[in-house]
Amino acid sequence: MSRTDPETRSGLGGRLRGWRPAVAMAARNLRRNRVRTALAVLGVCIGVLAVAALGIFGNVLALGAQDAIGDIGTQVVVSPNADAGVDSLSDADVADIRRAVGSPAVVPLYSDNAVVSGQSAQQFATVYGVEEPALAFEAAEGRLPERHRQGAIVGAGVAEELGVGAGDTVEIAGSQVRVVAVLVESQTFSPVAPDDAVFLPESAFSADGYGQALVVAESGEAARAAADDIRTEVNAREERVDLFELAAIVDEINDFFGLLSTFLLGLGAISLVVAGVSILNVMLMSTVERRQEIGVMRAVGVTRRDVLRVLLAEAGLIGAAGAAAGTLLTVLLVAGLVLLTAEVDVALALDPTNGRYLLLALGFGVGVGLVSGAYPAWKAANERPVEALRS
Repeated sequence: MSRTDPETRSGLGGRLRGWRPAVAMAARNLRRNRVRTALAVLGVCIGVLAVAALGIFGNVLALGAQDAIGDIGTQVVVSPNADAGVDSLSDADVADIRRAVGSPAVVPLYSDNAVVSGQSAQQFATVYGVEEPALAFEAAEGRLPERHRQGAIVGAGVAEELGVGAGDTVEIAGSQVRVVAVLVESQTFSPVAPDDAVFLPESAFSADGYGQALVVAESGEAARAAADDIRTEVNAREERVDLFELAAIVDEINDFFGLLSTFLLGLGAISLVVAGVSILNVMLMSTVERRQEIGVMRAVGVTRRDVLRVLLAEAGLIGAAGAAAGTLLTVLLVAGLVLLTAEVDVALALDPTNGRYLLLALGFGVGVGLVSGAYPAWKAANERPVEALRS
């Protein structure tokens, strides 16, 4: 556009003071070239959609993994260090572990292997000796005793394989034992695999020491602290015990999903960079086409700052419109996936942490518009009026 309206020429010097009139004039200028403006807005919209959607999808994957892992990070498995010549954990070792960790429960376990038989099937399983099973496990059938004195506690996998439940009888190493409880199916990965195990009273074992000790904390942070205390106190003089920290596995999984989310955000950001180049091109073309108009504005008293405001407002409006449209499309896309796909949990999609990706994409879209329009605006504002009018 190379000509200026008479109304505009009559009072530009006074009307462009401040951002409100600058934004109004910027909106009018954008409407004059609707196709070019729409294409620039579409570029920002696609970029914002990519950033927000990929960020939310990565976050939903991370939340789903954490939900599936469950309480895996709250356990520490303590085993004798065979490299140091320690074959089992003594009562003194267990006492040292309890004194080191303080409040977390410590459940020492005898361990052996045996054939477990039901009425119609048999299975080779790990057999543990435990005194206080309720500190570490939960029952799906029957009731876990506070002190395990008699009977067998059967893991969920063994119970399903043998077809037994609470009140039935199983044969373990030639002895008939009544099942007092069946454990809840385990949601954690651990060297102590309760699903494929049977738990008997400690009196059923004649071993000199325990094979393992299970430390059960209330949180992952408490489990990490307990592991550090065991290293500091129990292994102070020699490394008598080995530690298997399930919290370390959780940290590695979280780090992986954090890296994945960053990678996905990076892919989306590439789209926004492309959109920024599009806005830069639009603004450069606009300033070239309106060079005479800008010269007239400067000649009638419009300051460089006012010209800069108008052109930055145009770029900002493009970015804001594209960012708003992209954010809305992201919300609709996520809602559609939740409604049409059974694999996506509604609670995960509605998690408040997903909102930060919408805000990030929204702010990023507006910022891309302003940054992309900064150079054309500065160039136009600093051009001499006489040279602009001669073109």
